[in-house]
Amino acid sequence: MSHVDFRTSPARYRHWQLSIDGPVATIAMDVDADGGLVPGYELKLNSYDLGVDIELYDAVQRLRFEHPEVRAVVMTSGKDKIFCAGANIRMLAASAHSWKVNFCKFTNETRNGIEDATESSGQVYLAALNGTASGGGYELALACDQILLVDDRSSVVSLPELPLLGVLPGTGGLTRVVDKRHVRRDLADYFSTKAEGIGGKKAVAWKLVDEVVPRARWQEVITERSAARASSATRLPGGPAIELTPLEKTEARTETGARQVSYPHVSAVIDAGRRSVRITVTGPETDAPASMDGVYAQGAAFWPLAVARELDDLILDLRTNETEAGTWVFTTAGDAALVLAHDDLLLAHYESDWLAREIVLYWKRTLKRLDVTSRSLIALVEPGSCFAGSLLELALAADRSYMLSGLFEDADPGAAPAAVTVGPANLGPLPMGNGLTRLQTRFFGDAGALAAAEKAAGEPLEAGDAERLGLVTFAPDDIDWDEEVRIAVEERASFSPDALTGLEANYRFAGPETIETKIFGRLTAWQNWIFYRPNASGPDGALRAYGTGKRADFDRKRV
Repeated sequence: MSHVDFRTSPARYRHWQLSIDGPVATIAMDVDADGGLVPGYELKLNSYDLGVDIELYDAVQRLRFEHPEVRAVVMTSGKDKIFCAGANIRMLAASAHSWKVNFCKFTNETRNGIEDATESSGQVYLAALNGTASGGGYELALACDQILLVDDRSSVVSLPELPLLGVLPGTGGLTRVVDKRHVRRDLADYFSTKAEGIGGKKAVAWKLVDEVVPRARWQEVITERSAARASSATRLPGGPAIELTPLEKTEARTETGARQVSYPHVSAVIDAGRRSVRITVTGPETDAPASMDGVYAQGAAFWPLAVARELDDLILDLRTNETEAGTWVFTTAGDAALVLAHDDLLLAHYESDWLAREIVLYWKRTLKRLDVTSRSLIALVEPGSCFAGSLLELALAADRSYMLSGLFEDADPGAAPAAVTVGPANLGPLPMGNGLTRLQTRFFGDAGALAAAEKAAGEPLEAGDAERLGLVTFAPDDIDWDEEVRIAVEERASFSPDALTGLEANYRFAGPETIETKIFGRLTAWQNWIFYRPNASGPDGALRAYGTGKRADFDRKRV
């Protein structure tokens, strides 16, 4: 598979049409059948591949930052009598296992972003299904707050993956049907085993859609419903739009031949031999602006927004293009006080300014993307690092962390030991998919330890105190540092990647189960297994048999 670049812009879209009419935006799916990300399949009937969803993700992001006036978003189709046929079957059948799983994960995250825009940003999404929505197409509609289906005696909604392909709906459909739309379990069971789908009044009665509309009144009703949604949405006021300028991203090779990816504030070096990546996030070089006016003036260059965009792009790049680099080692460099000052500015205006809220929400989504990434995460807290507030979340997201006790032997005179600082950003605004902060998840069931860590907020904690409070895993001194870190990385590379993925996914999400943890834990685990099974992906499996006229040959033993 060729290298995938997740950077795009509306001028480069091949599959989506974005238009703005005051407080209402319309994003129409009009997939170029010949525009697949790789050769070998046609994207017929608005079916999609990763390239289609990369554009959708970009559009959702731009609506949040570049169009603060938009309060309602209508998602529809640019083609007649078809909304979306879902993920392209030929693409899935021909793709490697890891590609299929990562594709489903990314599309899930994009749909979660749509729901977050509705819930947190006051940009409410409405699905206007002007034709049939099948599989991933219906799952895309399920991410919206309201679903309208044209009533033309032929258009339906369906989740046909099980009867036709021997797999499950891969982007949260099963979970959203019962947990979000509250479709009765028995009706959901019937619906998901009938490839022909359900439309008309039955779709409304079963809660699969909110309303069916005669074709003669279609545009009139969509206009009415979107205007009503826009008038009731709670988009915060604030300053002007922020252009998401093209990311500055460069690639090079080190003297040893390692791939190096660099942005202004984030860099990564891929060590193929150790199957690891060393990621460095650099803190701000100047103090935070005195007010939000300064943030608007800096635009996309404002440090927290710039870092969120860079880290987001890097995670996607590494997940897709560096599948054998199984361990990510996070380091930071900079002034912790400046990190905390930027956090404080955003959190002080979170309830009153749309841009402050959007930047915090972007950090929340980026950290969630890290949480569900199937890579081992290790944080190294060294002198000169700035694991504080929003950047401390990287260490709290890690599977384990190492903090140097004292200084390195060759440290400059007067150098300060490493420290970590709990800040307001760690106490609520950046929850995980389980609805808890990373501190609450870390100390789940231990109220005393959680209270002690939260009580230490604002205080730079050196290694001894950080280890005592449970904020880091180990605190070796200079004598043992290199050896312990080396062993941790090399040991990780020696284990089964499959077992590590299962281990990490189980430990990262302590506490309550939510729609998100079901989708990324339960669904991803089962879909991962099903994609591997010959019933789906074998030579005679349903994915390969689809469209050939042959019936799949199933191994009938239940597992």
